[in-house]
This record gives sequence, C-alpha cells and structure tokens, in this order.
Amino acid sequence: MFDLRRLRLLHELSMRGTLAAVADALSFSPSTISQQLAQLERDAGVPLLEPDGRRVRLTAQGEALAAHAARMLAADEAARAELESLQPSRAPVRLAVMQSAAHGILPRALGALAETEPGLRVEVVELAPEESLFEVAARGFDLAVAEQYPGHTREQRQLLERRTLGRDAIHLAVAHGDDAASITDLSERAWVMEPEGTAARQWATQQCRAAGFEPDVRFELADLTAHVRLVASGHAVGMIPALVFGGDEPATRLLDLPGRPRREIFTAVRRGTAERPGIRAVRSALQTAFDGATGISADPAPRG
Repeated sequence: MFDLRRLRLLHELSMRGTLAAVADALSFSPSTISQQLAQLERDAGVPLLEPDGRRVRLTAQGEALAAHAARMLAADEAARAELESLQPSRAPVRLAVMQSAAHGILPRALGALAETEPGLRVEVVELAPEESLFEVAARGFDLAVAEQYPGHTREQRQLLERRTLGRDAIHLAVAHGDDAASITDLSERAWVMEPEGTAARQWATQQCRAAGFEPDVRFELADLTAHVRLVASGHAVGMIPALVFGGDEPATRLLDLPGRPRREIFTAVRRGTAERPGIRAVRSALQTAFDGATGISADPAPRG
C-alpha cells in the first residue's frame, strides 16, 4: 500500500518543481523529503525521479503516480469533510485573501463568524490571486479569495471549485478637485499601477492603450492603500476597484471607465473540502460581507 503522506510529497513536487520548495512549504528539511521520496520509489518498484542538473524531475512513472496521488488526496479530503459534517469539529480554516478583499470584506466576514461560529479559528494571509490559487491547489491553504478581470481568464485548475461572490466596479481615480472627465484626459498624467506580471497591471495598461496612449507608470506598488494615498494627494492617477473602500466614502474622486467594467470576485477551494462545515461557514460569511460592501458609484463628469 502507498503511504498517503509520501504521495503528498510527490504531488507537492509535481506542483512546486523543486525539493527545496516542497521542504519550505511543508516545513521539512530537503534531506527528509528526499528520504521519503526514495522510500516511495521502493514502494512503487519503479524510478519516480531523475537528475536534472542540480535538481530532480519526475519520470514518466513519477508523473503518472503524481496524478493518481492528486486524486487519492482529494478522496481523503472528501472523506474527512463528510465525517466532519456528521460531527462538526473545530478544524481551522486557512484563508488566502487578496488585498482589496482584506480591506473591503474580511473585517465584516470575521465579525459575522464571531457571532455564528465563535469557536471557529480562521487563519488569514494576504496573497496575490496568482499565488493564492496555486497555494490552495497545492494544499498550502484551504480557501482563497481571488479576482478575474474582464476579458482576462485565469487558469482553470481541475482540483478547484470556484464560486462567484459578485462583481466589483473598477473606476478611474483622481484627486478631489481634479477636473478630469474621462480616461483620455489622463494621457499626460503620472500613473500608479500594480506590479508587472499581475492581471490588474495587464488589464489597466490595456485600458490606457485602448484610449490611445501608453501610461506613464511612475509608481509601481502592490499596496492598494498606497495607490489611494498617492491619488488623493494629487501625485498620480489610477484605476481602483470599489471594494478597496469597503463601502466607505472614497478618499478619491471616482470616474467611470468606458463600458463601466467590473471584475469578478470569487472564492476557490479544493473540491474534496468544499463541504467541510468550517469552509462552508467562511464562504457564507464572505458572501454576506461582500453583499454589504457594494454600492460605490462614480461621480458624473464635471460640467464646463
């Protein structure tokens, strides 16, 4: 019989790519990982790993067993979820949340859980969607809150179940008192955007190019509160999702973008854990919090 713990190490290696990354993610030493995978090879009776420079890679047999491992781990989680639903436990829920959701809905969600599930421990880490979805698939977290921008799709991971929380308006943001009326008025301005490689950066850049100009990105920051401060102080203009303000009065003046675009906000869990009572409770609280955080609208264009 295969040891499920060793199968998880093989699955993690197929996801993360290196023994060092697996060791870091699971808080083991690389030598321990190597020893356990060597034992798994002996159990399988076939080579699972082969040298690749200073690293190792999966053989064809290793890839095949890693695919089976993913299904076995999912079945194990599904069984545990069903048992937990019959006799609810207090297993912690590990939540990876993007920054705008941390500002806009997390406090409300935790408040709701304090009333409905006072014994449930929720452990939260802020991660960009690109990283959080990977970590949920790799079993680093139980649940992620992520986004998808209009016209941009994210990788569909077979192990994950996605559920839409709702749509979040994305606005142009300028300082109060700024007389800009549309994106075309901002072609010569300094912009603040998220770092290169993020979906948010790619999408924002495309909006500027569609308006006929290349944005002068002088400020590249992952912290959206810093975006708001820079815009509010008049040092930059930007594109800010309404969720950042969490239903509060915006610190900047907001303008509509062409077509009034909205991004999709969703939660993602591994299919085998979707019915865990704790995860269901956290998802429900996030939905309630999101519903209470909507309703921010843009200002009309100023009249000359």
